[in-house]
This record gives sequence, C-alpha cells and structure tokens, in this order.
Amino acid sequence: MSNELLINVTPTGQRIVLLQDKKVVEYHEEAQDSAFAVGDIYWGVVQRVITGINAAFVDVGHEKDAFLPYSDLGSSFASLQKFVKNILANKNTPTRLQNFELVSPLDKFGNMSNVLKKNNLILVQVIKEPISNKGPRISCDLSIAGRYMVLMPFSEDINISKKISKPEERNRLKILISSIKPKNFGLIIRTVAEDKDVAELDKDLQELLAKWDKGMKSLFHAKPKDRIIGELSRTTSLLRDLLNESFEGITVDNKAIFEEIKGFVRNIAPDKEKIVKFHNPKSQLFEVTGIEKQLKFLFGKNVSLPNGGYLIIEHTEALHVIDVNSGNKSNKDLDQEANAVSVNMDAVEEIARQLRIRDMGGIIIVDFIDMHKADNKRIIYEKMRLLLKNERARTTVLPISKFGLLQITRERIRPEINLATREICSTCNGTGNVTASITVSDTIESQLIFLLNEQNEKKLTLRLHPYLYAFFKQGWYSKQMQWYWTYWTWVKLVKDTSLALNQWTFVNNDGEVIEMSSQNNKRQEREKYVAEKNTTDEEENEE
Repeated sequence: MSNELLINVTPTGQRIVLLQDKKVVEYHEEAQDSAFAVGDIYWGVVQRVITGINAAFVDVGHEKDAFLPYSDLGSSFASLQKFVKNILANKNTPTRLQNFELVSPLDKFGNMSNVLKKNNLILVQVIKEPISNKGPRISCDLSIAGRYMVLMPFSEDINISKKISKPEERNRLKILISSIKPKNFGLIIRTVAEDKDVAELDKDLQELLAKWDKGMKSLFHAKPKDRIIGELSRTTSLLRDLLNESFEGITVDNKAIFEEIKGFVRNIAPDKEKIVKFHNPKSQLFEVTGIEKQLKFLFGKNVSLPNGGYLIIEHTEALHVIDVNSGNKSNKDLDQEANAVSVNMDAVEEIARQLRIRDMGGIIIVDFIDMHKADNKRIIYEKMRLLLKNERARTTVLPISKFGLLQITRERIRPEINLATREICSTCNGTGNVTASITVSDTIESQLIFLLNEQNEKKLTLRLHPYLYAFFKQGWYSKQMQWYWTYWTWVKLVKDTSLALNQWTFVNNDGEVIEMSSQNNKRQEREKYVAEKNTTDEEENEE
C-alpha cells in the first residue's frame, strides 16, 4: 500500500490530504494562526473550581475556559507544582530532573477544591481541541511526543506499544531504553521504534529533552495564558507519526513550507528527503491531481458505494447516523440475504474510510441492510473491527444488534471535518436569478486595469469558475482577446471548480494570489489623499 501526502497552501492556512493507493483517506485543514492543538502546553490561570463535578475551569487564552477534571490532574501533579515553584523562584533551576525529589502521588479520589484555588497558575496540556461551543479539555499529566517515543516528566515508567508483539523485540527495546533513559523521566515507546538501533532512539530522546528544557526555561519570563511548548504543525505531526517505507511522495505548492518539510524529513528520515517535491503554484495542486473532485464526492450527505449502493450520513449534536442503502445494486444470481451481505461488505470499507476522513468522533450508529443469519452479522462486525483496528483514534465497536444497528464510539479530540458540498448561490441568494455574466466581466476588467496600470503587474493569471471561463473564451474575438488588443497583455485563464460562479482570483507571475480587497483599500487611500491635497491647494490659492 503506497502513501502520499499533498499539501495545498492557501491565504488562510493549509489543506492536507493523505492518499493511500491514490485514494483520499485523511483530510485536514490548518489555519495560519492555529492554536490550542492537542499537545500544546499552556501557562493557565484557574478561573473557578466546581465542587459538584470535581473539576476546574482554566483560562488558557481561548474565548471559552478550558475544562480540567480532577482525574486529569495526574498522579505527578504535586511534583509538577513543586518543580514549577522552584523555577519561578530561581531561573537558574536545572530543567533536568536528575537531582529533583519527586513528591508522593496525588490521591486518586481527592477533591479538586483541596488542590486548586481561584487565580492559581498551573501548567496544563491540551488533550482535546475546542469543539462547537466548548473550550479545550486539558490535563496536568504532561507528555511530549517524538517520532519513536513519548517523554513523560516526573515518571520512571517504560511502556512499549502493544502493537510491537514479538517478545524478543520488546525485551531488546526495554534494555536499550533503560540504558539511555534519564532519571525521573518516563517513556512510551511507539510502534515505529521497532527494529531501530540505540543511536536513532537516543537522538529522538535528546530532541525531546531539548524541547522540554527550552519550554521550562521560558517559564520564568512567561505571562499567564502563554503557550510554553507548542506541538508540531498538523503536517509535520502527520509525517512524524506515519512516515515509513510505504511513503512514495510528499508534494507541496508553497516554497517556504516545502523547505520546512524538507528540513524536517531530512532530520527524521534522511533517506526519504528525495520524495519531497515542489509543485509550481501556477496550477492548482488539488485540481491537477483530481483531489478537489474526490473531496466534493466524499463530503456530501450521500456517498456512493461500488456497484450501485450508497450511504446517507447525517450529523446531530449527540451522534452520527449512517444509513446503508442498496440503490440499484442487484444480482439475479444472489438471493436477498446474499445481496444484503454484498452491499453491507462494500459499506463497511467506505464507512471506515469516512470515519477517518471526516474525523468523526463520539457515537456513530450504522443502520445496515437487514441480515437474518447470525453468521453474516458476525462477518460484518468482524470486518469493521479489523478495518478500525489500526486507527490512531481510540475506537470501540459493538456487535450488530437484533435491529441491524452497529454502534461505534470513536475518540473525539478535535472538531469534525465537514466540507460544504452544496451552497446557496452567493449571487442570487437562492432566488434562481443570477446577475448577468457581463456585469461580472466589467468588475473583473476594472480590477485588471488597476493591476496593470497601478500595480504594474505582468503575466497575470485569472482563475475563475468554468462557466465564466467559457464566457470569456467564447468566439474568435473573445473577451480574453479584447483585453490583449486593448492592454497589450495576455491574461492566462484557468478553470477552477473550487470557486463559486461569481468568484475569481488574480495570480501574479510568482504564483501568489493577489488580495484585491487590500489593493482596493490602497487605491481608495490614494484617491482620498489626492482629493484632500487638491482641496488644500484650492484653499491656498483662494487665500
């Protein structure tokens, strides 16, 4: 199975797609100013302690206070507080813990009001991103994730991934890690550490320790609600967790991000540096690779299955419901039961894919086509369990009930991805009456004149909806040709199905999108300046 990562950089952030055998299996969106990602560590301020639910609400800078239940304080909370107090008292306090004496573990059945008070400053880590109208969920049981291991301060435990099943390999790793593990730091050994030598493991460990040192040193000068240690970006964290021999390509359409990712891959897997490729942004990466079209089909309410079946996916506040339908799938050689099993088998594979792509969390109810034989129900159940076995999000699957329903719970740590595949026309607002294309043409031409005359842009590219594209290319003396003879500049037209009917973007010679709103503001400021200057000159002449 081949893996490939595509990163499309937009003015507002990044769109990241993971492909397996050319099919989309994961989709992520990351804003430029993304914060409160899982793994981020903040210097929080306790706002209130609620005895009834044995929890506290902590201000970490989000519009909603973060939720901290007593169970997420962690057994080493007292040690953490003592260590932080030492750093705040003396900035030269060693950040390594060799000489630090751990405090007795926190009582598992204690009361939050006996531990925290209003306005206390505490180090907290985001374990669940803000979702809907809820703030982040946080923990004081800190950890820092690396490629081969996870560092846990104030612990002595060494845990090895259960997916490393060979006893001899587990023993080998435990011996190696014990020889390099610093005092008072615990470690979780990840699956990708299998068969790695001690040099690679130690390099990863030293990078994690350096990250811890840097964060703790910054704590002395930190202000409340500051981020002390930041998790990697969504792109680099995906590469850290997934990069292996099956990766065949990483394609980026932004030079700065390309260099960043190339440097990251060079550091963690030098032999894979050559698979990082730069895509010229003059052509849309997701368009030329067919990703845009795949996404439109994948995020709709109706999702097609092979051979004619389809899914209907509904989302509510409490749960997700997936209905399996046979559509026009039928086979004269099969009876009703066999047809139901055939459609349900197709549905299982697509449902597992949809859970991952949309990052659906919470309770998911699947209504399969009715099957009467218990063996067939068990086959569908076992296949679903198998497909979800290697999910990074914790998932539980229950057997199919007598009503034909399969219940799934999936860990929810960040907002669900949900792309709009249907939208009200922004031109007609759903009335069905669209502004004439000639009016849009005049607006585009006025912007074109401004870019050519005021900004001195050369070799412009205009991306627009296929309908507008056809309108501007129509006839031997098309609008594009008129522009050429009028302004003596050839404007390249590119179809972009991701744009609405009345949307367009200008791209300069370097492949960068030109923000017309900011250009218009500059023009308005110039016009205002000229008008004010003329008024001043007239007043001086009158005097």
